[in-house]
Amino acid sequence: MAFPQTPSHALPGAFLHTPAVASRFSSQQDPVRRRLFREPSASSGSQVAVFGQDPSLGLDPAPSAADQQVIRGLPGQNMPPSLRWPRPPQSSSDYDIPRVDSAWAPFQKIQMHPIPQTVLEQYNRAEVSTMMGLFAELNHAWVTIDNYLYLWDYTHPNPELIGYEDSQQSITAVKLVQPKPGVFNNIIKKILVVATSSEIFLLGVAVEGAPSHSKTVELYGTKMSLPMRGAEADVIAGSADGRIFFAGHSDSDIYELSYQQEEKWFSSRISRINHTSRGWAATVPRPAQILWGATANEHIINIVVDDSRKLLYSLSNTSTVRTYHMEAPNKLTKVIEKTKNDFLRDIAHALSVVSPLLNERIEIVSISPISAVEDNKVHLMALTNTGCRLFMSATSTASYMLNSSSQAPQSMQLQAIKFPPSEPQRRLRADRFGPSESVDVQSTTLQTSRRGIRFAPGYFLDFVSKTDNPNEDRLFVSAPDSGRINYGRQTQSLRYNEHANWIEIGSRAEDVGLITEPFAATKQPLGFGNELAVQFDDPKGSEFAILTNTGIHVVRRRRLVDIFAGAIRAAAGEEGLKAEVSKFQSAYGRVETITAALAVACRQGDNGRPGVGRGAVDQATQDRAKQVYINFGGNPRLPEQDGQPATVEMVQPSTRHAALTLYLSRLVRTLWKSKVINQGTDGNGALTVSSVISTQKLKEVQASVESLRSFLEANRPFIQGLSGPADLRRAGSKQEELGFQGEHQAMHALETLMVGITEGISFVTTLFEERVADIYRSLDDTTRQQLRNLTYEQLFSLPEGKELAKMLVKAIVNRNIENGSNVETVADALRRKCGSFCSPDDVVIFKAQEQLKRASDESQNPNTSRALLHESLRLFQKVARSLTLANLESAIEQYVGLRYYAGAIQLCLVVANEKDRGNSALSWINDGKPTGDPRANFFDERKVCYGLIHRVLQDLDAASGREPEMIDGKPTLIATKRAEAYDVVSSSSDEVFHFDLYEWYIRQGWTDRLLSINSPHVTTFLRRLASKDVEHADLLCRFYTMRRMYFDAAKVQSDLAQSDFPITIKDRLTLLSKAKTNASVMTTGISRQEQQLLNHKVTELLEVAHIQDDLLERLKADSRIPAERQPEIQKALDGKIQALTELFNGYADQAGYYDLCLLIYHVGNFRNSTIIAQTWSSLIQQIHENIAEQWSAYNAERRGRGPQTGDEPPQPYKPLVGQIQSICHRSSNDSFIFPVPTLLPAVCRYAFENAQDARNAADVNWPVVVFLNLGVSYDLVVRVLEQMFEAQEVPFRGAGRARIVEWISYVINQWVRDLSRNGRPEARLDPRIGELIAECDIWVSANVRSANEGGADIRDIARSVKEVRRAVDGLVASPMTNRSMGFY
Repeated sequence: MAFPQTPSHALPGAFLHTPAVASRFSSQQDPVRRRLFREPSASSGSQVAVFGQDPSLGLDPAPSAADQQVIRGLPGQNMPPSLRWPRPPQSSSDYDIPRVDSAWAPFQKIQMHPIPQTVLEQYNRAEVSTMMGLFAELNHAWVTIDNYLYLWDYTHPNPELIGYEDSQQSITAVKLVQPKPGVFNNIIKKILVVATSSEIFLLGVAVEGAPSHSKTVELYGTKMSLPMRGAEADVIAGSADGRIFFAGHSDSDIYELSYQQEEKWFSSRISRINHTSRGWAATVPRPAQILWGATANEHIINIVVDDSRKLLYSLSNTSTVRTYHMEAPNKLTKVIEKTKNDFLRDIAHALSVVSPLLNERIEIVSISPISAVEDNKVHLMALTNTGCRLFMSATSTASYMLNSSSQAPQSMQLQAIKFPPSEPQRRLRADRFGPSESVDVQSTTLQTSRRGIRFAPGYFLDFVSKTDNPNEDRLFVSAPDSGRINYGRQTQSLRYNEHANWIEIGSRAEDVGLITEPFAATKQPLGFGNELAVQFDDPKGSEFAILTNTGIHVVRRRRLVDIFAGAIRAAAGEEGLKAEVSKFQSAYGRVETITAALAVACRQGDNGRPGVGRGAVDQATQDRAKQVYINFGGNPRLPEQDGQPATVEMVQPSTRHAALTLYLSRLVRTLWKSKVINQGTDGNGALTVSSVISTQKLKEVQASVESLRSFLEANRPFIQGLSGPADLRRAGSKQEELGFQGEHQAMHALETLMVGITEGISFVTTLFEERVADIYRSLDDTTRQQLRNLTYEQLFSLPEGKELAKMLVKAIVNRNIENGSNVETVADALRRKCGSFCSPDDVVIFKAQEQLKRASDESQNPNTSRALLHESLRLFQKVARSLTLANLESAIEQYVGLRYYAGAIQLCLVVANEKDRGNSALSWINDGKPTGDPRANFFDERKVCYGLIHRVLQDLDAASGREPEMIDGKPTLIATKRAEAYDVVSSSSDEVFHFDLYEWYIRQGWTDRLLSINSPHVTTFLRRLASKDVEHADLLCRFYTMRRMYFDAAKVQSDLAQSDFPITIKDRLTLLSKAKTNASVMTTGISRQEQQLLNHKVTELLEVAHIQDDLLERLKADSRIPAERQPEIQKALDGKIQALTELFNGYADQAGYYDLCLLIYHVGNFRNSTIIAQTWSSLIQQIHENIAEQWSAYNAERRGRGPQTGDEPPQPYKPLVGQIQSICHRSSNDSFIFPVPTLLPAVCRYAFENAQDARNAADVNWPVVVFLNLGVSYDLVVRVLEQMFEAQEVPFRGAGRARIVEWISYVINQWVRDLSRNGRPEARLDPRIGELIAECDIWVSANVRSANEGGADIRDIARSVKEVRRAVDGLVASPMTNRSMGFY
């Protein structure tokens, strides 16, 4: 009766998780689809977790893209494989069981080795007891006949018996275990534990491999034996660290056989420890023995060890499972005891229905540990005689306690039950309220299970004995179907799929063992059971040996590729092939199906015939697989775009490409993350360098990849994505054309990677054919470290790995050169094997290096050495584009050492030009060096070469400085070499090089050397930099001046003075002054008009700059300016020259600096006489007020301090005179800015009204003297005074006219004297002058009694006027000859 699966109950320590609902919006895609171009990562959708497992169950996650073409991380999808095995659900009976002769059978009996006749003959002579068993890992079987032990190689057709016949008692148990480290000789690989009725002893087993992959075994006596003394040893087990445990049929005690290399004071070489009953308790009969006798004793029937968790499990005949914790060195502690009733109680909690297969009549017939590496939750599998598998987990309270050191579990719970498969005729009934999967809890297909065993990652072998034929076992073997589990994860329907089949063995099984290495895809639960990822690593896969009384049956786990090969082989016709492919796709997905087809097409998979090795697929099957790969591989596609134009980068390649990616990744998965070399030492301490991966494995991988390449090449016209233009011709639309282009790029990237893989493996095998240790020692420390860290992934696909390989190729060649080998022969051999690492250009480089090495030989004469240097330079120039920086630096270093400076510089220039044939660096410089421009990379590559030239020139200069240039009037050798080197430099047409060289000169402070160069590049260089840097602009000026190009120098200085550079106003004044000087000098080739225009422009700028400088200084000292505004003013004025409008409106006018305002009027050609006159009036008044304030402060201080007061302030007229003189000079006597007719009356008026005369100890004539001293003509001064005299304006009316008379008399008197001093007897004065002085004489005579306060006495003035009149009368001209200038 079938019952639906019921919801699980929470059990202590179980922590069950139910599957999450699959999201209909999940964006998860096929994880094996290769993505050539990067895609934005999306958040994962709903995931499924079973029994606390990591939900990331992808068998082969999508590989990452790299460098747009080569998939760097391609094999990373399987390293480690990301399949974390889900455990069976809490109760399940789901199996896929094909017929035994079906191509879909997961297991296959491939061979049966009969028991040798000699063994049967000995077997028939048995008198007391016989036993048989297997040492499957050694390909040996054993048999005990009474007290004799025989071993033989069951794979040999006529094996030789290895016997041990020294025992005196019947043998009761035999077990092969690991020895303790350091106890036995190194040749002893295993220990054979043999128990008899009276003793237990150890035999050493030496194992050696044979060329035919078989093993030879030799037994050695160890002299280690121990009397049993009442104990029995019927069950023996060993741990990985060499501990030996045993138990007998008389009790349930666990004993340990302790052994050591030699005896010690308190311990012998071999002893026995009872870990269950201590001391005397082990020898006293138990109460059950006294009451019921020995037959009622519980005894041990099975002992297994879990080395990963340090646990030992025992199974007794009462179905009691005990768990012991092993602790070093010889401690064993029982931590859990679970009886049959405990198991039944857990089962009752797990099932909501009663199963006749799990009641009180069941027996647990065997147990199998599950290591922590395989599963961190489930610990043990127990098999009942009804064929039910019970999966148990042991938990510890330490896992919930912080800082707990205890790792021993304290309890064990049931995690899952796997029921036997349903009988064929039984129909499953599903409860409409339950899950969709029903569980058959009544099937008796595996009843009675006599013994069973489980191997990682879930291979289950169950030997079933039926009542109708008790002497013959039927083998039921099952395994998780990793392909379906993975595909179920992708389709959001995660199930623990198991497939199984029945195998007839024709007899009763005596023993079973694993022939191959234990399966482990990874060393952690994540991906541990990924069979698909490792199916090509070991062609044998997993094989089991089953011993019966008729022979040893070998059962093989069939790989998915084997199943596929068998399925398409057995398919009938094209329709049958399509049906099988469709069935495969529905079970394993399209990618896995096409991957299997590709593998079979490349001769993977078996041929379906027992006894024949894998890899021998028949041609018909191979052709069918090729057909499936080509025809069922699908097409590339373009995802829908939201209005964006489709590009090649958006193409999602076809399943065919994904299958190729997946298959290639699985071929190289062992190598990919592995390091290439392993450094160590031998027994003598000498350095050893060995390959991490064996050469045989490397060649196997290489052969597989080569086979794949050959398949692709042979079928290139038929495979979409490889046929190139033919695909594009088939495109019916633009989208299809883009899809084909993307497919082609993706396929080509994989082909490129395959070439890298095959050549990389060839390189590694070639490397280890040499003396690797010598090559390793010849490397520098950095390269050694890189070699130690080098992985095959880097070697195959990453630039750094390929560059390191090229360095190693160079080391190999150099070593051969040192040994006298012909470099061309060695290089050609390397190029044939691994062309990517040794190209034709590399061969030329090696030849050039050889010539260079020969040139460095001291025995060579100079002419030969120079010829060799020239030849090496020619060869290097020939392959300049392929020279690496290391090659270039090495060559330059050797050239410099041989003083071949010109050749070193020439080589660097050629390499720089080859790195940038399009001269992109120069265009980048001419465009102003924009940031983020890809052309900058070309400049950087050039700059590396130029840096080497700088080093060469430095070495050359240093060598030149140590030797004289001339000896006996002839240049020395170093002088000749220097001339040659600098001739190469100066004759170079590389403009970028010249720019870089000049920059280097400037950085070195060699400006004189730069200025002495006569090259058009220097002018271009300095002009470009002059607009960016003050120092460089000054350097350009010096360059022009040294070449008498004064006009150009003036232009640079003028432009620099007006630039935005952070130059102070005083420095700008200096620049403009120099520019004015240079502009005033005649320059060849410059017209006078151009020179005058520049001079005028510079002069104007200089005047403005002077005003701005005056403003800055005035404002800095002005107490009216707040301190917080001073930085702002400093920033504005102590820099770029400002416009006159800004200087006037923003500063001079607001601050009341009237003198500077007048200068601004002059420079700005301002001609408004009224405003100018007002400004002069304001200036005069301002000066007077300032001096008055100074006198007030002085007088106040004097009153307070007395005679100790400081110097007196000046009289107001003195600063006024200074200002008038300054403005007149700076305005160049501009009649508009210095208007005498207006200014002179204002000054005179100021002097008279403010007592700036004798009353203040001042010269009364200073107002007219200042104008005469400034070069104003006597005639003009007299005219202005005459107008003042006649106007009689305030204050010069009445007695005030005496002051004007005094000034007129003084001016005319000075005029007459000047005429007399000049010795011009013909000079004459205008009659108007005579009339004026006569009028003055008349007025002063009539007003002789008037006062002239502050001036001379009126009588003295009258006398002076009369004297002047007499002098004038002698010089007055005839009225008919009037002259406008006052004299003639």
